[in-house]
Amino acid sequence: MDHPSSTPPPGWLPPSPPPGARPLTGTGVANNAASTTPYLDSAPSSGTAFGEPQRPWWRRLGGALFALGLLILKFGKVALLAIPKLKILTTSGTMLVSVAAYSLIWGWKFALGFVVLLFVHEMGHVIQLRREGVEASAPVFIPFMGAVVWAKSLGGNALAEARVGLAGPILGSLGAAACIPIAEASGNEMFRALAFTGFFLNLFNLLPVVPLDGGRAMAAMSPWMWFVGFFGIVLLVFLVPNPIIILIALFAGLETYRRWKTYRAGGDEQRAYYDVRPRDRILVAVVYLGLIALLVWGMDATHLERDFGDA
Repeated sequence: MDHPSSTPPPGWLPPSPPPGARPLTGTGVANNAASTTPYLDSAPSSGTAFGEPQRPWWRRLGGALFALGLLILKFGKVALLAIPKLKILTTSGTMLVSVAAYSLIWGWKFALGFVVLLFVHEMGHVIQLRREGVEASAPVFIPFMGAVVWAKSLGGNALAEARVGLAGPILGSLGAAACIPIAEASGNEMFRALAFTGFFLNLFNLLPVVPLDGGRAMAAMSPWMWFVGFFGIVLLVFLVPNPIIILIALFAGLETYRRWKTYRAGGDEQRAYYDVRPRDRILVAVVYLGLIALLVWGMDATHLERDFGDA
């Protein structure tokens, strides 16, 4: 669903709201996290006040999402910059809020485990940022959107940015893998489900588009891949028409355009930023592709077969 930047949760796909629910509001952030989306029960209506039929639901939903996206793009950045200054929104405080929110869906035990996995992922970014000599904030959690870390930069060059981006999924994957021996020792399948969820979370964040972690890796490999990642996000919007995915696609489109425009403009500073030795490009590619392969294997190994009788 982050993380310095502005990401995409980093990366988690929340369940669909209950029947009759509708989005009330949202706030966006970059890097594995985008916006909280509370829901209110809504009674269906058969027409307008004048007895005329309403527009098709998909047109009403599209208009609402478009208006929400414009609102987030206009005010989201200001709100996000203000969050770290609010002392009440500490790491521990936002973790508790997130646990409480996820508990409404999964129960407190799974919710606690999920938030811990998010924390481990974000700490990967924090640790690598500090190794790069960049001061980074502690993670701030946003219910249903993941978490975010603030930093003034992502390192001095594209290779440093790739290291920061990949550090989150690497440490996050190790955290998810740690759930497997716990599941084996305790016989509690909840930990196996947590491992699967953690693997999926980190795999999603490796989509090669900014502001997700995979987009950070592309900075050192091939910026052309930003367009491949953006196409993947757009395709996902049609396959999984989820409001959160739509918001991520909006941010991805704007960030991809901004980055590519800056990259094409060139200049000595930009050329120096993306000047990565072939050996380092290959190393980043090996880590990136190898991590994807391991996460896919991990998801397959921890997948639990379920049917309607398990509900």
